[in-house]
Amino acid sequence: MFEVFRNAWKVAELRKKILYTLFIIVIFRLGSCVFVPFLDNAQIAAMLNQGDGGSLLNYLDTMTGGSLSQGTLFAMSITPYINASIIIQLLAVAIPALEKLSKEGDEGRKKLNKITKFLSLGLAVFQAVAFYIYLRGVNAVAYTDGFEGVIAAVTIVSCFVAGASLIIWLGDQINEKGIGNGISMILFAGIVARGPSAVLALVQSMTADMKNAIFVPIILIIFVLMIGLVVLMTNAERRIPVQYAKRVVGRKMYGGQSTHIPVKVAMAGVMPIIFAMSIMSLPQTICSFFGIYGQGDTFWDGFVRLFSQSSILYAVLYFFLIIGFNYFYIAIQYNPVEIANNLKKNNGAIPGIRPGKPTSDFIQNSLSKISLIGAIFLAFIAIFPIIFQQLTNINVSLGGTTMLIVVGVALETVRSLESQMMMRHHKGFLE
Repeated sequence: MFEVFRNAWKVAELRKKILYTLFIIVIFRLGSCVFVPFLDNAQIAAMLNQGDGGSLLNYLDTMTGGSLSQGTLFAMSITPYINASIIIQLLAVAIPALEKLSKEGDEGRKKLNKITKFLSLGLAVFQAVAFYIYLRGVNAVAYTDGFEGVIAAVTIVSCFVAGASLIIWLGDQINEKGIGNGISMILFAGIVARGPSAVLALVQSMTADMKNAIFVPIILIIFVLMIGLVVLMTNAERRIPVQYAKRVVGRKMYGGQSTHIPVKVAMAGVMPIIFAMSIMSLPQTICSFFGIYGQGDTFWDGFVRLFSQSSILYAVLYFFLIIGFNYFYIAIQYNPVEIANNLKKNNGAIPGIRPGKPTSDFIQNSLSKISLIGAIFLAFIAIFPIIFQQLTNINVSLGGTTMLIVVGVALETVRSLESQMMMRHHKGFLE
């Protein structure tokens, strides 16, 4: 990977793109240090530190690189855009007009992207208002009554919405003039920015109890092994062979070649974990709105503890939810019948399998087997940090979502650089 970056740096055009991407990331990090007026940052951080960190707000704080807990301009980061993208993907299966746009190539994707941006703006307004109401309820807003309260409310909501809109614009700039996917790069930068604080928390845990020092080499080994596992499973795929029949059109002969249909093992990516985490964090999030954090002796405190990350029920439900959402996401993204029909139209066939329904059944069975392996992998990556924390009482901050995002974006960026160098005929760089 480092060799690819070193060789890409030698190409003037790619060097400009890399520097431009880094420039946008610097702007993003600077915006993460601009505090929103009328907010009590210490109160927000104290509020998020209550409980065991399993609420939806803690998850959003991780995705925003800590900007949410600090009450900065980019407190919502790109979460409205991510939520809008997920909603559009789900609606594209149910609404024929959106499904038609998704199949119209670049023009259709541009229209869908425009719809996604408008939806993300609406979600940003809703999310900003909801977050303001919550902050007002926990006394994190300086002014709440009278004309000052109106000014404070408008300022806070406007700053949050403006920050989310600015991040979407920064992501578009990376897409046009930089390297890789802009939204993914910003998400990557936000997660990596929490690295120093995670290391500092680990060091403080070691100094507080020297018995924990023996876990340092174990944590490092686990960290390296998890990265290797994620890289291996992200690149792993099942290749379904396809043979195209020969046909003569005029004086030219077409077809006759052999190819394959690549089926990724982890084709759903991080989406099943995001879905499952959102569902599992709802009980704690809802109870936190009423000031219940699982630290008392009431029924609802016990209910919160039952759905906390330290609970066995949480780990079991989390595991099976990830598996279920993995199958669900793949089912709405891949249609075996459509793939079989496309093969038949282009005179293609899987060797030993008859065209039509037998082909779609074969592809469906292959998807089911691969999906099970991918689902178990995602579930293992997601619950392993929880199990490790319960066994050692050390929070190593190796969340499944963050690990998959960081490694996935790194691999995607390397592939983007390799493809751009290959287009420039720099063959030696890839050897």
